[in-house]
Amino acid sequence: MTDQLKKIYPSLIQYEERGSGADDGYHWFMTADNDIIGIHESEVDDKNLAVLTAFLKPYHNEFPEMTAEELKWRQAIESGLAAEDAETANPYRFVYFSIKENQISPEIFKEAVHELFPGSVPILWDNGHEGILIEHTEIGSDSIVYEEIIDILMSDLYIKINFLVGPFKEGMEKAASYHAFMKKAAAAIFASSDKAVANLSDAVPYMLIGQADGAGHQHIREMILQDYAKDEETLKMIDVFTRYNLNVSETAKALHLHRNSLQYRLDRFAENTGIDIRKFHHAMAVYLAMLVEPSN
Repeated sequence: MTDQLKKIYPSLIQYEERGSGADDGYHWFMTADNDIIGIHESEVDDKNLAVLTAFLKPYHNEFPEMTAEELKWRQAIESGLAAEDAETANPYRFVYFSIKENQISPEIFKEAVHELFPGSVPILWDNGHEGILIEHTEIGSDSIVYEEIIDILMSDLYIKINFLVGPFKEGMEKAASYHAFMKKAAAAIFASSDKAVANLSDAVPYMLIGQADGAGHQHIREMILQDYAKDEETLKMIDVFTRYNLNVSETAKALHLHRNSLQYRLDRFAENTGIDIRKFHHAMAVYLAMLVEPSN
């Protein structure tokens, strides 16, 4: 694509060709191959700009200059191959983040992250408000608790942010597929869930539900929840029950019910549906059915 555009726009340059400072005389874009290109404003009128932004993602020049480590990670992800000197000695994990648009500049966000994390944290930006943090950890050391990090960021910087925390990996051979999966998982869970911090395991049910079409969603909800599909009181009970890991005592306390009253309601649900949500596999089916958006 870049070579073809170069024939149309001779001024086209790639990210690596520009200096450390952003040239405001260029319009910057990111291609589908994640190449960052600039086209001089003298070759881009309003009509050309509309056409270019239809199939290229505008790239904003306020991003911090990429470090050598960030460039190695970007190469590993874009090419699917890690550079010979890009091996990571310690386990790492990808942490997707999304900030509400126009709340904070990438430069200020990077400074805040580096104050909260021990050591250097590579950040790979997808656009001006979302990307991937790469957290390294030494064997035996404690990993970052993102529920604490997010509270600090939201209170000190007054921003709304979401984190999706991936599992720790070793080696960069599969960094590209790991990166792609994290982005798909983030799109699935944050389209439906209001959780500020989620783990990859939280996202999997949303990804599975997303593979069914609208009719499939309706069938799942009707077949599993049956007559309880619109029973808000029962659905709330089940939601709390799953959040408290199928613990009857803790659920009864949270719902301000006597334990025997909760047991009675669980028995009634099992009798009427044939599904006993005190059993893990039954509870999982009901949980997935509740994630499905009800039809109007």
